[in-house]
Amino acid sequence: MRRTPTRRLAIAAVAASLALTLTACGGGDDSADGSTATPTAAASDAPTAPATPTAEDIQALADVTVEGEPGAEPTITLPSTPFTVSAAVARAVTEGDGDPIAAGDNLEIQLTAVSGTDGKVIGSTYQDKATGTWSVSDGSSGIPALDEVLTGVGLNAQVLFALTSQDVTQVYVLEPISKIPSAANGTPVAPVDGLPTVALADDGTPTITAATGDAPTELVTQTLLQGAGKEVEAGDNVLVQYSGALWDGTPFDSSWERGTPFQLTNIGAAQVIDGWNQGLVGTHVGDQVLLVVPPDLGYGDKDNGSIPAGSTLVFVVDVLWAS
Repeated sequence: MRRTPTRRLAIAAVAASLALTLTACGGGDDSADGSTATPTAAASDAPTAPATPTAEDIQALADVTVEGEPGAEPTITLPSTPFTVSAAVARAVTEGDGDPIAAGDNLEIQLTAVSGTDGKVIGSTYQDKATGTWSVSDGSSGIPALDEVLTGVGLNAQVLFALTSQDVTQVYVLEPISKIPSAANGTPVAPVDGLPTVALADDGTPTITAATGDAPTELVTQTLLQGAGKEVEAGDNVLVQYSGALWDGTPFDSSWERGTPFQLTNIGAAQVIDGWNQGLVGTHVGDQVLLVVPPDLGYGDKDNGSIPAGSTLVFVVDVLWAS
């Protein structure tokens, strides 16, 4: 399910600047089936081993000043330009007064970024009146230096961090403002005859059981849990959990197995298969939906990794967040 981000200017700029330094830490929009079948988040996949910040990196970040109260766009002032660090480095500017953050938490965040070249703002979610997300890792993925600091603070903290990639440094202030549920929390909807059925584990992980009979030839979007949150609009960024299977019930991909949700950027024109772009617009945060995707809205007549040509695809998608 690939294609790639573009959305409102500010959040796109922040996402692009973060993605630039996170090519190893985030992996891009790889598919949920391990090739290009479904989504995988740009800032959530397993990275290569990160470098360790030096004493000079730590001091450099200590010399960066941050002005502004939590909840408002901060002003980031670099001690000099060009500003560089040799490895990702982070520190808490304020500790936060909300719930403590733990590894595995999915966070709704505000983010501001400046260029290390000249100190100018690259982008800010505050300016766009939007938010982003960050999944706090246990150290095996993400940005270990950032995640280590996040797990020592609470919601509404201000965390300053810097990254360098391809000789370009960016400096960020990240503010975690809420925790995002790890599974859909809507009201159950009666199943529809003729469609695959879904059983949920205690943690929300779905198991898909194949339906009998022929696969539908049109896209099916069937609500399994009805949420009460924001309606997903074309152009939104969306955080989801999902599992995918062939029409015969053979599983091929799952964000649950990877242990982290998948972020879609610019839904409706995201870098995912057409069945996702069409099927998720109009859903709600808190929904769990069953998508049955015919071949022409999936991979058509081409093999895609473990997905044979001409396959009808079945997904269970939990809509966790949208902005």
